[in-house]
Amino acid sequence: MLVLRALLAALLASALFAGPWSRFRGPNGSGISADSGFPTKLGPATNVRWKTPVRRGKSSPVLARDRVFLTSAGNGRLYTQCFDRSTGRLVWERAVERGRGALLHELNEPASTSPVTDGENVYAFFEDAGLLSYDADGQLRWRTELGPFSNEQGLGASPIIVDGLLVLQLDHAAGSYIAAFDPDNGETVWKTQRAETDSWTTPLAYRPDGGRTQILTVSTRLLGSYDAASGKRTLREGGFAGVMVASPVLAGDTVFAFGYNFEAPSKFSATLSERDSDGSGSLEPSEYAGHAFLSAVAEHRGDRDGILEQVDWDDIMGRRTGPSRLAAMRLERDGSEFSVREVWRYERSLIGVIPSPLVYERTLYFVKNGGILHALDAETGAILKRGRLSGAVDGYSASPVAADGRVYFFGESGKVAVVKAGADWEVLGTSDLEDGVFATPALADGAIYVRTDGWLYRFED
Repeated sequence: MLVLRALLAALLASALFAGPWSRFRGPNGSGISADSGFPTKLGPATNVRWKTPVRRGKSSPVLARDRVFLTSAGNGRLYTQCFDRSTGRLVWERAVERGRGALLHELNEPASTSPVTDGENVYAFFEDAGLLSYDADGQLRWRTELGPFSNEQGLGASPIIVDGLLVLQLDHAAGSYIAAFDPDNGETVWKTQRAETDSWTTPLAYRPDGGRTQILTVSTRLLGSYDAASGKRTLREGGFAGVMVASPVLAGDTVFAFGYNFEAPSKFSATLSERDSDGSGSLEPSEYAGHAFLSAVAEHRGDRDGILEQVDWDDIMGRRTGPSRLAAMRLERDGSEFSVREVWRYERSLIGVIPSPLVYERTLYFVKNGGILHALDAETGAILKRGRLSGAVDGYSASPVAADGRVYFFGESGKVAVVKAGADWEVLGTSDLEDGVFATPALADGAIYVRTDGWLYRFED
């Protein structure tokens, strides 16, 4: 059965991806900790072991044995920061110049991608600076220049470590690729071009029984699979939406991912009526100047001549039209060949969903803006319960995390809801951190590490 396989694989994954939350969303991006003893009550003065001020940024904290790593931005510089896990003391911070200044969505920032650690060294990616590595003492080990990139919203994928390689998925309008780098020196081990363009998702590792490790990606309607050692693409399969914002999760052999489409795409004529000052039926650079989305469409879609015409508009709308979708896709292998079978799809009530889904104890959770929590049967996609997180009505960007039979939800203004996991979930308690939360928390050894706009907290009973 799918559920039994998922549970067995989840147990195996905890061993394969051992370590205290070393990447975005913890062990293989699951958002789940196998530890226990986490507090159920959180607040600015409740169960706070320590809190320390942090610079601006939306990257999520990652953990080494005795360190917490973050990235931040400010004053034209990009920072990698290291804090002591026991005390919250800033051990070191290092900065590089921002340089380019890429186009960004209003919810994106120059330091929104999370770092990854191998337990000693830390690896950080900045769209405007490339890939960097620092050792435990904050000494720069190497820097690899990457970019520039062409994405009207800014990039969002965080680096991961798979089988001793540093892997980064870079999807943008002009020349997407996925690449593996040597963690010792930053040199490229392999690089594979991709046709996908619209994605802000962090990839996953997949280790089929008796098979070679694969790297899974979701982007622009496609599920991709790459041999981790060589970078060879082993799977290209449709089934997802056109714009993938939330990162996928893997339970057993099943990938769960959510993405947006334009169910009623806007018409080019409406854009012309607002901006076509000379009545030419197209938009010159002076007429779309300062508008990130229109600038990117004109430069990287259709005929790419810098003039925004109907053909350019149709190109991007064609990629993104259709119902928004949460889908469960089952990976199947015949020898060295992979295929995909759709298990179920859910296409209702998805507008206003930003966080990644969570699959925990046979139930899939996703939360919408307004604090509307949905629980679905992970095997069938059937709705188990839908309701509002009373006391935590908020917008949501941080992805949910779970441990010890509880699921934690953090809202954009600082509202927190702790939910008893299960088909008939219930809110155990709510609180307010009184500061914005956009980063996904880290869980380890009974402690919850939360980054707000101005603080890094360690909550502990």
